Amino acid sequence: MNSEQTRTTAERPADVVTGLYAALGRGDVAGVLARLAPEVVVDEPAPLPWGGVHQGSEVFVRSVLGAMMSYAAVAVTEAEVFEGPTGVVGVLTGTLTAHTTGEAFPLTMVERHEVADGLVRRIDVYTKDPQELAAFFARSEPGIDL
Repeated sequence: MNSEQTRTTAERPADVVTGLYAALGRGDVAGVLARLAPEVVVDEPAPLPWGGVHQGSEVFVRSVLGAMMSYAAVAVTEAEVFEGPTGVVGVLTGTLTAHTTGEAFPLTMVERHEVADGLVRRIDVYTKDPQELAAFFARSEPGIDL
């Protein structure tokens, strides 16, 4: 039995999000999926190539993470998690490096997570400047298929 299977629903919501970010930072798709409810709703900023509301963990991995990582390598340099009465807020900083151009883009994202029964049920994503991030992806173009 691996550590994903021994995880319990007794984890604090902040611990679930911290584990999600750790898996994301390792590029561990199975670890990301293990922390998302199958029916998770992810609301991404509209200007991004994958912007809009996505429902389902597999859809999120394919349509959001897959799309982002086809354009750029993602390096998370810091992940801070704050738990409060209305949910969990995560602040991610890092760098995107375009596969086709090599351009590096500093990334700052704030995410509001709803967590229940040990799984993330909803993520609302906010970026520092969604228009500039969308322009980065427009300059980059997809470079690899995932």
